[in-house]
Amino acid sequence: MTAEPLPDWFYPPPGGWTADDMDRLPAAAPRLELLDGALIMVPPQSSFHSRVMMRLWQALDSAAPTGVSVEIVSEESEERDRKTKPQRYAEAGIQHFWRIEKETGLPVIHVFELEQATGSYVPTGIVRDRLKLDVPFPLDIDVKALSR
Repeated sequence: MTAEPLPDWFYPPPGGWTADDMDRLPAAAPRLELLDGALIMVPPQSSFHSRVMMRLWQALDSAAPTGVSVEIVSEESEERDRKTKPQRYAEAGIQHFWRIEKETGLPVIHVFELEQATGSYVPTGIVRDRLKLDVPFPLDIDVKALSR
């Protein structure tokens, strides 16, 4: 028995993958993330992850004039979501970062803001009930409702 060859799109371009390359991947490609020029295969999202992501997107879509980097931590991506990605987002100058964790079956939002002098994120809150913010834009979200 011989293994089937990998498709041509699977091999990295010279210099590694870029965000533009991700846009050219075929629709049939598995879920992938780009990290430091490497593609990382991502397993299917849990129902918790999917529900929180969909409901948060709906709330942000109507309220957010600017982008916020949001990571919903999954078991298989804890290290990347808690350490690697925040560092990369800070290096890119993204001012606000939220990390959503699952705690006793409910979402908890860790809110961070980029501190300009150090270039690192500082925590500005851990929210379990209601996310009410004025920056980066006015927002009021029932956190517990995100997972219903």
